[in-house]
Amino acid sequence: MNPLPKRHGSVHDFDFLPGRWHVHNRRLATRLYGADDWREFDATSECWQLLGGVVNVDENHFPSEGFSGMSLRIFDPARRQWSIYWVNSRTGRLFPPVHGGFDGPRGEFYGVDTDDGREVAARFVWTRLGLGSARWEQAFSLDGERWEVNWVMELTRAGA
Repeated sequence: MNPLPKRHGSVHDFDFLPGRWHVHNRRLATRLYGADDWREFDATSECWQLLGGVVNVDENHFPSEGFSGMSLRIFDPARRQWSIYWVNSRTGRLFPPVHGGFDGPRGEFYGVDTDDGREVAARFVWTRLGLGSARWEQAFSLDGERWEVNWVMELTRAGA
């Protein structure tokens, strides 16, 4: 697999995220086989900043899917990079992190994970869309060059 890009950012990259969100999800059930079996479902999310913004945590509830999940984002000021970790109530396992940062309203984060027993490159893309909306997407790649988006979250601020 080709080396993954190294992105840098700022401790303020996720300042838009604290608060409550309504989330519409589209998730590909079969990944990296050219499938088109998207599932759509709604969720709620709430995010908190901690330690002066160096850490933020969100909790996501997917009632129709029967699980919850949590993201932990930690900013390393020396490297100017975020590390993003994910854990869900189904596995109780902390997934390997992705690393990166924002350039303008778009943030890119890269790492290595496994999916269906295969090692995959993982990419998260965050897009700030204004005061009351944002988008997150996850993509996997077997070669680090061709990416397949497999999960998209459209966030709308609760009460907006």
